[in-house]
Amino acid sequence: MRYPPYLEDDIVLPDFYKVRAKYPSTKIEYISKLKKELTAVYRNIKIKKNDKVAVCVGSRGISDLPEIVKTVCTFISDKGGVPFIVPAMGSHGGATTDGQVEVLEKLGVSEDTCGVQIKSSLDVDKIGKVFGEVPVYFSKDCMDADHSICINRIKSHTKFKGKIESGLLKMICVGMGKHLGAMTYHNMALKYGFQELLIKMGRSAVEKSNIRFGVAIVENSYDEIMEIKAIEASDIFESEKDLLKIAKRNLPNLPVNDLDALIIDQIGKEISGAGMDPNVTGRTFDYMEDDFSKELNAKRVAVLNLTDKTGGNAIGVGNADIITEKVFEKMNYEATLMNALTSMSLRKAFIPVKVRDDMMAIKTALLTTGPYNPNDAKVILIKDTKHLDCFIISSELKKEFSGTGFEIEKTRLVFDNENNLTNFQGGIKTSS
Repeated sequence: MRYPPYLEDDIVLPDFYKVRAKYPSTKIEYISKLKKELTAVYRNIKIKKNDKVAVCVGSRGISDLPEIVKTVCTFISDKGGVPFIVPAMGSHGGATTDGQVEVLEKLGVSEDTCGVQIKSSLDVDKIGKVFGEVPVYFSKDCMDADHSICINRIKSHTKFKGKIESGLLKMICVGMGKHLGAMTYHNMALKYGFQELLIKMGRSAVEKSNIRFGVAIVENSYDEIMEIKAIEASDIFESEKDLLKIAKRNLPNLPVNDLDALIIDQIGKEISGAGMDPNVTGRTFDYMEDDFSKELNAKRVAVLNLTDKTGGNAIGVGNADIITEKVFEKMNYEATLMNALTSMSLRKAFIPVKVRDDMMAIKTALLTTGPYNPNDAKVILIKDTKHLDCFIISSELKKEFSGTGFEIEKTRLVFDNENNLTNFQGGIKTSS
């Protein structure tokens, strides 16, 4: 492919600095806390010996997820129950039974690691109706069991802002509603509103299904578990509001408002439901999505790669301006499109400008924002939108990170023989 001469020429890049954020250390001993939480919630629910318990697990890359799922399953077994795992992820994994098992396996959740069976089916039961016309669906595998529970992280949503966003309630009415439930929610939310419908469908599902409790996880700015709670189904609505406040206070962010270019080393479903979190990038374009641009307004966003765990699902690429050949080649467009159609987020599956390699993507981002002066360019490079404890900034931004909350060190961008950026492989490299 031919490029304009100015892109092929040697372009002087800005000077760069590595920034390490100094967040409070709030990590807890989550396994001992989880066991205490499970013991407490078990006192108020009636799970008899040999009762079948569906343990619902989603597609998010939650810290230590396999160990959490195994601990829950072992606890249920020790109490005499018979646990099994159910994928609860709407359309992810290409909306296929095998694909959803593969998603769990990529996250380390398998029959071998957790010691229980995985039952993957997209079959649902219709268990209710809200607003007089919106059906509420629930996994048939779950309804055929005696009880069901769910495990999920509490975090900011990527479409809307409210008192309850992404967490247990969303998993109950979207993930545990399987593909049909996910499609129903996202489609009808365009009429009734994402927040309003989430609460209505969630309340209906709690009342009419066999959901007993949920395990809610909150992560800190280092992607570590800082809170874990087992919450009875009837208490999820109020408890999740409080946990979301904690999650938002600990959401890592980039403390700048305007950028010329944001370079993202990788995106993926385990990073964010939107591939790259708009709470970080400021980028949302789809119909009825809330405006996130007050958090960050970047003139250009470039995505360099997909994570291995996303399995080719490149949802979110459409919120970028530039991608590399790597992204395009790794993309499973069928899985990406299925996700986009199910979530009514067509823009997130758009194909941006595609360039040869990482170097070319960075140059394209810098040289298409207007007259280019490397000394004036405001640029940030991040590994992904979930890991913001260490990143790279251009010299023009140095003064904005000179406070006591950051450590700054001179660095440079490092590329391999194929012009792939290597700074984020095994930690950010600094200048020698």
